[in-house]
Amino acid sequence: MQPIITISNLSKSYASGFQALKGVNLEIRRGEIFALLGPNGAGKTTLISTICGIVNPSEGRILVDGHDIVTDYRAARAMIGLVPQELTTDAFESVWATVSFSRGLFGKRKNPAYIEEVLKALSLWDKKDNRIMTLSGGMKRRVLIAKALSHEPSILFLDEPTAGVDVELRQDMWQLVRSLQERGVTIILTTHYIDEAEEMADRIGVIRKGEIILVDEKAELMRKLGKKQLTLQLEAPLESIPSELGGYELDLANGRSELVYTYDAQGERSGILALLQALNAAGIRFKDLQTTQSSLEDIFVSLVRERK
Repeated sequence: MQPIITISNLSKSYASGFQALKGVNLEIRRGEIFALLGPNGAGKTTLISTICGIVNPSEGRILVDGHDIVTDYRAARAMIGLVPQELTTDAFESVWATVSFSRGLFGKRKNPAYIEEVLKALSLWDKKDNRIMTLSGGMKRRVLIAKALSHEPSILFLDEPTAGVDVELRQDMWQLVRSLQERGVTIILTTHYIDEAEEMADRIGVIRKGEIILVDEKAELMRKLGKKQLTLQLEAPLESIPSELGGYELDLANGRSELVYTYDAQGERSGILALLQALNAAGIRFKDLQTTQSSLEDIFVSLVRERK
C-alpha cells in the first residue's frame, strides 16, 4: 500500500539562521494513527504546519496522496483537517455557523446532517447556537476539532489537542479518534501526554532539534528498547550479591530482602532461566517474584538524553 503522506529531505530555515527542520524523511501509512513525540522546540508544530501548507519549506518535497503540497496545494490541503494548538476561533459566530463556514471554505456542499453528527460526537449539539466567545476553553477546543472535521478530511492532524483540557474531553477525543480510524481516516498527533500515544498510536516517531531520530511500530519499539525488571522476594536477606552472579545486572533492594534483575526484553526467556539456575546453584531461595516493564515515557526520555 502506498503511503498517504511522503516527506522527502524536508528542511526549514528562517532568516535569522535558525533551522527548524533538518532533512526530514518520513512516510505516513494510510489509515494509521501516528504519534509524533518530542520535547518543546523540537520541530513538531513546524513539521505539521509545513505539511498543511501553512509554512513554506526551504528544501524538500511533501506529497499528500500523490499531490504536491506546493504545486498542487488545493488538492493536497482539501484532504487535510488540522486542529492547531492555539484557540483561534470566530468569537462572535455561533458554533453551527463557524463549523458550517469551514466546510464551505473547502467547496463542500451543505450537509446539515453531517455537521449535526460531528457536533453530537463532540458533545457540542446543545451549544450549537451559542456564540463561541461564551464557551469555556474546553468547549472552544471541541469547536476547533469540529471545524477540522467539517469538510470530511481523509487525514487529521491533532497538534497537542488535549493540552490543558478536562478528562471528559480527552475521553471524547480518543473515542472519536478510534471511530475515525475505523472509517479509514489517517491520524497524526503530537502530544505531551505520552500515555495517550502509548494507548492510541500504531507507530511512534521521535523528533529532536528538527531531526527525526526514530520511527518504529509501537510494539516493536517497546520490545527493542523497553527494559524489564524481575524482582525476587528472597526467603532470607543477602549481605551482598555472590560473585558467581556477577554476570547479571542485579541489585539488592528493600533492606536487601529483594533481588532485582534488569534485562532487555529481547533476551527475556533465556536470561531469566539462566538466572534461576544460577540462583539455585548458589543456594539462594525466593518466595515470590514479579516483573515490570519500562513505559513509553521511559523510552522517550532515554532516547532524548542519549542524543544530547
